[in-house]
Amino acid sequence: MSDLIKDLSELRLSYQKGELHESAALADPHQQFLNWFNHALEIKLHEPYAMSLATANAQGRPHVRTVLLRGATELGYDFYTNYDSQKGTDLLENPYAELLFYWPELERQIRVSGRVSKIPEEESHLYYNKRPRDSQIAAHISTPQSGVIASREALQQRFAQLAAQVGEQDVLSKPEFWGGYRLEPDYYEFWQGRPNRLHDRLSYEKTDGAWTLQRLMP
Repeated sequence: MSDLIKDLSELRLSYQKGELHESAALADPHQQFLNWFNHALEIKLHEPYAMSLATANAQGRPHVRTVLLRGATELGYDFYTNYDSQKGTDLLENPYAELLFYWPELERQIRVSGRVSKIPEEESHLYYNKRPRDSQIAAHISTPQSGVIASREALQQRFAQLAAQVGEQDVLSKPEFWGGYRLEPDYYEFWQGRPNRLHDRLSYEKTDGAWTLQRLMP
């Protein structure tokens, strides 16, 4: 086994792939988000819709994990999960969260912050019904999410039992403990890596219903 690296101070890159000027930034941060996001889709980045979701409980202890963006509209940014998960528990106690999209191939990242609420049940049902059958089954058996289970084999056994029980044709309804959340943004930050660590950072902050665009120190 090779020795562990103990000194990371010399590991660095010089970012050279782009720039972000106020004159080129769109006035609406959601449209600016779509501009960058659609470009990431067009060039076929690996899962550009994967995002880090940071939440905190009532005591302020943070939790962060990667989830998938499943809707991006003027209303907000949607993701789906088990309501009894750590994220669900956190959001019940503290409804504010932040999303982070990081695309190293483009040397870009986007932060999106705001208040989170459950999306309407009918929207959760529509999305659940579009999921692959195996994903529908997994939503049912993976509960309580983050709860302790004896082994991988025990999890697979639960999956196989429900799959055999419901068959291929039976309708498998969305479980009550599973559904969607929507983050309604009040803050965005767009980061473009630049040489010499003089990165471009533009923030949008919502005040009295209007967005204010500012440049931040790198």
